[in-house]
Order: sequence, then structure tokens, then C-alpha cells
Amino acid sequence: MSDLHARHRAVLPDWLALYYRDPLEITHGEGRHVWDADGKSYLDFFGGILTTMTAHALPEVTKAVGEQAGRIIHSSTLYLNRPMVELAERIARLSGIPDARVFFTTSGTEANDTALLLATAYRGGNQILAMRNSYHGRSFSAVGVTGNRSWSPTSLSPLATLYVHGGVRTRGPYAHLDDAGFIAACVEDLKDLLGHVRTPAALIAEPVQGVGGFTSPPDGLYAAFRDVLRDHGILWISDEVQTGWGRTGDHFWGWQAHDRSGPPDILTFAKGIGNGMSIGGVVARADIMNCLDANSISTFGGTQITMAAGLANLTYLLEHDLQGNARRVGGLLIERLRSAAAGLPGVREVRGRGLMIGVELVRPGTDEADPEAASAVLEAAREGGLLIGKGGGHDTSALRIAPPLTLTVQEAEEGAAILEHALRSVHP
Repeated sequence: MSDLHARHRAVLPDWLALYYRDPLEITHGEGRHVWDADGKSYLDFFGGILTTMTAHALPEVTKAVGEQAGRIIHSSTLYLNRPMVELAERIARLSGIPDARVFFTTSGTEANDTALLLATAYRGGNQILAMRNSYHGRSFSAVGVTGNRSWSPTSLSPLATLYVHGGVRTRGPYAHLDDAGFIAACVEDLKDLLGHVRTPAALIAEPVQGVGGFTSPPDGLYAAFRDVLRDHGILWISDEVQTGWGRTGDHFWGWQAHDRSGPPDILTFAKGIGNGMSIGGVVARADIMNCLDANSISTFGGTQITMAAGLANLTYLLEHDLQGNARRVGGLLIERLRSAAAGLPGVREVRGRGLMIGVELVRPGTDEADPEAASAVLEAAREGGLLIGKGGGHDTSALRIAPPLTLTVQEAEEGAAILEHALRSVHP
């Protein structure tokens, strides 16, 4: 392991982050478990950053990949591609967007990059609204709309970005208000902002902020924003890279918690749909998707082998009601974690919905973020046989819990017990 770490450091960038003091090499997985190079088993509550959506080595997906690989792996979008058309048809129907068109990419970053290209071309301007504490990817344009300092390596950008309030319910100037007051204050702030600037092309927002620590506004905020945006002709891009496919339990898409004003103009997706295969994409109304006046293709977006995986994975998810499982088992897990954290002064909040749960840590007796504690809990959880993630806009002090959507009640209890022990070992 140490030899591999040394080789990693010798040839890969210093900024390519690794978890753990002694970095982990995962060699194989099955169901909700993975194994390291030493043969130790772990209950996986992070799924390769929310990508292993159904299960590791899901037979239906591995079979589809193997069969497709035996026929043809790749041909590019210059040729008709049956699996790509079939998956696009299903996603268009599921998106809720009328007269939808789908474009496939290889990642969430590339999907958001494409959505920003579409919005700015359609509206004829490069000004974008984004949420504070947000994360939208690592490309030049995606970094330019990311409102999280920890993931913004440059202030240079092809876009002019304005950041608005609302993505974090329990921090900031409106945290003391009730939900209705919070929404009203954020809407008034948005209106005030729009009175001082040229009309932006779009608002891009994650319904639940992923890297930001699984924080979200009250249900209905983006519907209220949408009413204002429509008055100005501003598009709404819903970044569903982490919230899509039923992970939040209550809804198939995160935007549906704010659906009073209907679906977004543009929706982006990635991560879980491929169950580990590289799939991202954009869904938009035909007039928006078709607004580009130059040729474009994708070499690897929509390639046959990833589309076969996506079709098999989506079929399994729908046929086994994994959204319902996320709601039921996720509800039990979040209540179990809230009960475990009730007497711990270092836990500020346990939040989330479905199988997308955040645990924010602070220095006991204060409201100050405690990134050292988050790292220590991550280590202790690993020692106990549980893999989790971390994030947050306040010095990475939130634990991120997002298991595969097939998680069982027994596994939820097991993981909660390990995490409780890890939390108590750091803050006894």
C-alpha cells in the first residue's frame, strides 16, 4: 500500500486529494461492501462519491456491460447508437421537461459545462446566477460558478457569476427566520440583486448541495425563485448530478421538492445513472437544446458500453422501487443518527433526506466548524469498517453519508452504530 502511495505521489498532481492518513486501495466490491488490498471488508456509505447507486457488481449491470463489450464498445456520436437513443427516450420521459432533448457527456462537470453553454448561447449573455456554498465541477466554467472556496482554485472565468442566498438553511443572515420568512427574505434579496445588474442568462442550483455538505433550502425556495426568474426571462438549471434518480427518497429529482412552478428549463445528471460507468448528461427543452448554430459531437459521451450499463441500472432501480427504499431506509438511518448525536456537543446538525445525509461537526460549545474532527471521525469510521465522505462550505466539517440505494435496514443499523462509535471516540 505504501509503495502504491509513493508511486501515486510521484506521477499524479499534488492537488489530487486522497482520503485517510494511510490511503486506501479498493480492489473489489459486492452489494454494499468493498474490500481493500489487505482483504479487509468495509460497509460502503459513500459509493465512490454517490456513483455506485444500486450496488457494487450488480449482476444486471455487469451482464449488460459484458454483452455489449462483446458486440461493440464505442463508435462516437457520428453514428446511430441504439442504446443511446433508448436511454435518452427513458430519461426524457422521466425528466418532466416538455419536448425534451437529451445530450450525453462523460461526467457531471461536462454536463454542467454544456448546460452553461446552452444557457448563455440561448440568452445571448454570459452572466450567471449561482448559489453560495455550491459546487458544479472542476472545468474552467464549472469552477467559475462554484460558490465554495475549497473547490475554487481560480477566480478567472469565462462567466460573470453572481451568488445569491438560499442554499444553506441554518447558516447566514436569514438562518434565524422560519421557513416562510427564510424564503421570503431570499426572494427579496434576489429581486434586489436583479435590480442592479444586467439580466443574467440563468440560475444554476443544486436542490441539495452535495460537496457543500448535503445542505438545502426549505422546500419551495426554487419555485419562488422561478417565479422571479420567469419575469426576467432567466433560465433555471437544476444540477441533479447528486440528487437525481430517487436518492432523496421523497422525489425522483431534487427539483420536485420545488415543483409549484414546474420543471426546470435545463436539468443536468451524472454519477448514479451509470453505477460507476462514466455517464453524464443534459436534458433541455428542444428550443434551448437546439439553439447552437455550430456543429458539435461527443467522442465518448453516450458510448455504447456506458449506455448499456445505464439502461440496465435504470431498469433495476425502477423495477425494485429503490426510491421507495431510499425513503424508508434513509428515514430510519437519519433518525438513528439524530438519536446517536443528541448528546454529543460536537455535532451541530444531522440533516438530509432519503439516503443523502449530512452530519455537521463544530468545536464543542461553539458554532465554529471543526474540520479536524471531521477528518478524525472519517479515520475512526474506517477503522470500524465503514467508509463515509466529507464536505461542507465551512472548512470541510460535514460528514457525507450516501450508501447505494439497495441498503438494507440491518446494514443501516450496522453503519449507524459504527459511526456513533466513531463520533464518540472523537468527542467522548
